[in-house]
Amino acid sequence: MRPVSVWQWSPWADLLCLLCLLCLLCSSCLGSPSPSTDPEKRVGSQGLRFRLAGFPRKPYEGRVEIQRAGEWGTICDDDFTLQAAHVLCRELGFTEATGWTHSAKYGPGTGRIWLDNLSCSGTEQSVTECASRGWGNSDCTHDEDAGVICKDQRLPGFSDSNVIEARVRLKGGAHPGEGRVEVLKASTWGTVCDRKWDLHAASVVCRELGFGSAREALSGARMGQGMGAIHLSEVRCSGQELSLWKCPHKNITAEDCSHSQDAGVRCNLPYTGAETRIRLSGGRSQHEGRVEVQIGGPGTLRWGLICGDDWGTLEAMVACRQLGLGYANHGLQETWYWDSGNITEVVMSGVRCTGTELTLDQCAHHGTHITCKRTGTRFTAGVICSETASDLLLHSALVQETAYIEDRPLHMLYCAAEENCLASSARSANWPYGHRRLLRFSSQIHNLGRADFRPKAGRHSWVWHECHGHYHSMDIFTHYDILTPNGTKVAEGHKASFCLEDTECQEDVSKRYECANFGEQGITVGCWDLYRHDIDCQWIDITDVKPGNYILQVVINPNFEVAESDFTNNAMKCNCKYDGHRIWVHNCHIGDAFSEEANRRFERYPGQTSNQII
Repeated sequence: MRPVSVWQWSPWADLLCLLCLLCLLCSSCLGSPSPSTDPEKRVGSQGLRFRLAGFPRKPYEGRVEIQRAGEWGTICDDDFTLQAAHVLCRELGFTEATGWTHSAKYGPGTGRIWLDNLSCSGTEQSVTECASRGWGNSDCTHDEDAGVICKDQRLPGFSDSNVIEARVRLKGGAHPGEGRVEVLKASTWGTVCDRKWDLHAASVVCRELGFGSAREALSGARMGQGMGAIHLSEVRCSGQELSLWKCPHKNITAEDCSHSQDAGVRCNLPYTGAETRIRLSGGRSQHEGRVEVQIGGPGTLRWGLICGDDWGTLEAMVACRQLGLGYANHGLQETWYWDSGNITEVVMSGVRCTGTELTLDQCAHHGTHITCKRTGTRFTAGVICSETASDLLLHSALVQETAYIEDRPLHMLYCAAEENCLASSARSANWPYGHRRLLRFSSQIHNLGRADFRPKAGRHSWVWHECHGHYHSMDIFTHYDILTPNGTKVAEGHKASFCLEDTECQEDVSKRYECANFGEQGITVGCWDLYRHDIDCQWIDITDVKPGNYILQVVINPNFEVAESDFTNNAMKCNCKYDGHRIWVHNCHIGDAFSEEANRRFERYPGQTSNQII
């Protein structure tokens, strides 16, 4: 007789049944897939994350970084196009791209270079659908990192901003990776006191900004003084922290520290060789001369000149930065320097810079299509560089405190009309009867840089104005504008620098400039020039402005006539409400004093529903 097998229970049997049940459930789910429309889930399903990084930048622009397999990396700019930028901006949660950048405009990244020779049509839903050399396969360096400029409009429902929230920045430095340290607290930027400031803390700042370790920790406002809050003091870092805010520190009061003690850094940067592609010739010193740039590839390299058409301060700033010679003092459209190298060919024209670029080839220019209105080496670009520069800031609180409306009779405005200080409608007014409605306020302009602010033109070319009985050293020193919340200008004014002088100075600073008796004009470091609300042209003619909510904007040195270490702090903005009879001015601040998000809220300010301004 064959033996009968007896079945015995095993724990593996239950496990087997459970697996079968799970398979049945999964197969029913997979039978009718439902694609997700949530951009955040879509990105996550591919195992990729995207972010914008680098400095300086706005929230919708920067170096593109991708996280793959837990590691962040960049994209090489080889074959990069606007179509690829469109795809990446959508991955980042923006509707589209408005531009892209090459040659690590936002600074070189670190880690892997994930994509190279990226080729997109622009319609792809994901960058993974674009052609490339493959993940991690690249022959580039981080000096070729690509960046994008996205339209400042978010995709509906995209909750992940995918943007690194900058909480530290450098201001006032002449070279990349150096400047006064400023940190973000409660949506407001402030400086760091230099007490106990050392190389460990400076290295934390440098790494937080994407640079290497610190080369130097600066004290005593070596990069110019800030204005406003001082957020931190006695910062003690070990050097390993990921953020300056992770270091033990002291929250200070106004009595603890002054802006003369603002801390700064100089970071170690990778060598790019950018300074080898530019040089100066014929100058009286190494800091000045005609600008020559090197173009071409291996075997075809040659030196050439830059057309002087439209060459100005911003372009000179970039040239001096690339040369490693500090700030720009002057941008020259005509040069009389002797040329010992016999370089006569113009190889670059139409150069237009924003002033933040690291090299001239990052600026807009005509490319290979050279167009120059004036020929000859005399009409080529030159620069005079300097290790120091001025830095003007407006005292915003004083504008808010002194603003008021005056109805001024026309018979008292003949001189103002002669100097174009009234709205264009004043020309057709019934002179000398009637009046103009003026928004008056005082402006106090501080020089917090490291060099005196001097007019570009010398005394021999100042213009005498008989009506007011004074000279103008700069035709336009400040712009005054009333804007709608969407930025449309509805009223404007301007102030000529008829008297740049030291009205008052800090305790340890002596006045140097005084306008009386045809004296020298300027603003000394540590001094300020006060334009009182009761002088001519210190106003905006708002006669034609209708009641509503507006933005009051004041811009110093608007045409960049005089070089400064930092132009981003030259604008001041206020919210204002005008009811047709009275005006309320509030929330005045320097243009870059708030975080980008706070600035966005300011510009989208819906207006006061009552006159109770808090």
